[in-house]
Formats: sequence, C-alpha cells, structure tokens
Amino acid sequence: MSGSLARASYIVAAMAENGRILTTHVGSLPRPQDVVDVVFAEDKGEEVDPQEYDRVIGAAVKDRVQHQVDAGVDIVSDGEMSKIGYATFIRHRLSGFEVGDVPRATPADLDAYPSFRDRLAAAGDTAKYLRPICRGPIAYENRAPLERDLEHLRSAIEGQPVEGAFMNAPSPGIVALFQPNEYYDSTDEYLDAIAEAMKTEYEGIVEAGFYLQIDAPDLAMGRHIMYRDEPDEVFVERAAVHVDAINQALRDVPGDRVRVHLCWGNYEGPHHLDIELEKIFDDVMRLKASALQFEAANPRHAHEWAVWRANADKIPDDKILIPGVLDTTANYIEHPALIAERLGHFIDIVGRDRVIAGTDCGFGTWAGFGPIDPTICWAKLASMAEGAKLAAARARL
Repeated sequence: MSGSLARASYIVAAMAENGRILTTHVGSLPRPQDVVDVVFAEDKGEEVDPQEYDRVIGAAVKDRVQHQVDAGVDIVSDGEMSKIGYATFIRHRLSGFEVGDVPRATPADLDAYPSFRDRLAAAGDTAKYLRPICRGPIAYENRAPLERDLEHLRSAIEGQPVEGAFMNAPSPGIVALFQPNEYYDSTDEYLDAIAEAMKTEYEGIVEAGFYLQIDAPDLAMGRHIMYRDEPDEVFVERAAVHVDAINQALRDVPGDRVRVHLCWGNYEGPHHLDIELEKIFDDVMRLKASALQFEAANPRHAHEWAVWRANADKIPDDKILIPGVLDTTANYIEHPALIAERLGHFIDIVGRDRVIAGTDCGFGTWAGFGPIDPTICWAKLASMAEGAKLAAARARL
C-alpha cells in the first residue's frame, strides 16, 4: 500500500481505476486450527511461547490476505487472526477487566423460540469464550498486542495488489454489551471510560496507515440483547448515546480514515425482533465515518435498501455506502447477477463512485466457530468480485 494510497479517502479509492466498484468485507475470517489453539490458550492464561505465537499468527495473516487477493478483494484485513472474538479480546489490552462467572445474555429472538435456541446450544453452535467483567478503572495499558497486529498486517500486504487495508476495533458500546459493568455507577460513565481507553486503539490503527473499522452491533443488535427489556423508543435514545461515545473516541481521528459496521447479529435465528433501520437511521448518519457498512443481503434486512432510498436526502454527500451483498450465515454462494442487482439499488441512490461491495458480517466472528465452510467463504468472496464487475459495467451503460 503506497503512502499516497494510505492517505486517500474512501471516496478517492472508490473512484479509482476507471469506475471500478471496489470490494471489501467486514473483517473476521475463518481461523486455521493452529490459530484457534494459540488464541484459546492465551485467553485461558496458559503459557504460550511468544515466538511461536508470532509465527502462527503472522503466517495465518499472510495466508488470509493471499486468499482475499486471490478472491478479488480490494480492501483487505488481517482476518482478526489474533482475536478470539471481536469485542472480548480487549481485556488483554485494557485494565479493569477480570474473568468472572456472569450469565451471558441470550438474544431475545432466540428466547422467543426456545426449542431452536436449545438445539443450537446442544449442537455446539454457540461461541465459547471467557467472559470479562469490568471490576476496576479502565485504561489502555498494554499496547504490545496492537503493535503486533499492525506489524503482521503490514508485512502481509507488502507487495500485494490491494487498494487498501483495514483493521477492526470494537465500539465502546459493544464492549459494554459483552462485558458487564460492576465498577462504574452508570452505563453512561462506563461508556465514557471505554471510549477514552479505545481512543488509543483507534488512533494507533490510523497512525499506522490503515483504515479503522469500528464494529458497532450495539447500534442495532443491542436492541434485542443489552436493551431487550426496553421499548423501541428507549433503545433509540440509548443508541444515540452509543453514537456519541463512538464520536467522542474519534474526535482526533480524520473521518475519512474510518468505517463503521452496523449489525443486527451474525447468527442464524428468527431476527424478528431486530430494530428497523428506519428507526435508527438519523443517528447512524451522525457517525464520524466516511463509510457505513450494513446488512443488506440476509432475509431480514435485504429489503431495507428502500429505507436508504427513502432517506437519500439525509445521507451526507461525503458518505460511502458498503452494503452487505453476501449473507454470512448461509453456505449458499450468491450468484454474481444477484450481487450486481443488490449493488445496483445503492448505485441508484448515491452513485457508482460512492458504493463499495461488502458482506453482511464476518466469516469468523468467534475463533473456532462459524457456520460458513472456509472453502465456501473464499468462493462467496470471489462471486462478490464478479458481481461488482458486472454492476460497474451496468452502471457505465
């Protein structure tokens, strides 16, 4: 990635190469078994040889970047190889968290169908990880894991024909959702503390020359987990507070280096209690980010392209849309023509130069767990690349 490209905005990147529609994804990718073994050992506090850890993770990042390039992905990631999960890994970087025994909140839509919920649990189709709990003041105290991640990604993309690279980091609100608070007097105080600590992580990623992706399922999935017992009106008010926490942490980061991922939960389930996009749309538009990623392929949210069309006048002119055109909970390989059709909806709304093809969510949200066969993951990404070419060709007509 050249220095000039590293400084380019998403708008510049999306307009590159004669009207191509670029491709990316949400971040996490299937981990090889040796990666699963070392990240679980690290999470359990077992002794892990640092050199062997670096060798395993570094090799996996290079391999996953190569797979992305081979599949036609333009803006790549490290696949979150070093992270057991996209939010719980922060306990290895932030102070104030201890592993404890607190029940995990089940999504309300699964509780509404207990026979299906129990079948998932019995089949082992639920993520396994240690549950961090906030029991002390939060501060960013261990930067070494971030620096290792940055170096692994930097090394992996060297010489690769990519348009850019990004690294994931959780939003303050999703950290609060997964890690219960037993220290701060209020949720707002807890969010403020997380935001101030994560500011270091966010700035470190951008300063290294990568795009920062903030994963913010709390803005949507939080409705049926963290705020499951509240009415929609209360959740919408709380979602606004969560947006403020993200913006607070980004106050010193250029918005054109940031993309935010909006998600209702990357799991097969009823999803009938998902908050409607229309109800949180205005607050999502307030995010300090040049690119917005969102689910647009799965059966519960594929129709919401019409919400973007109905609210086109509210979309800032500098916003890039990254709709999910691949369902990350199903092993169907989407046809390129369907992908082009999905992209076409958003091209009609904001123009070809402000659309990048993406995925609904990650392919490896939790290490060692995921519904998509790894070989099918790469095939889905390759089909996305073909669909993006077809959509670009149609847009030039």
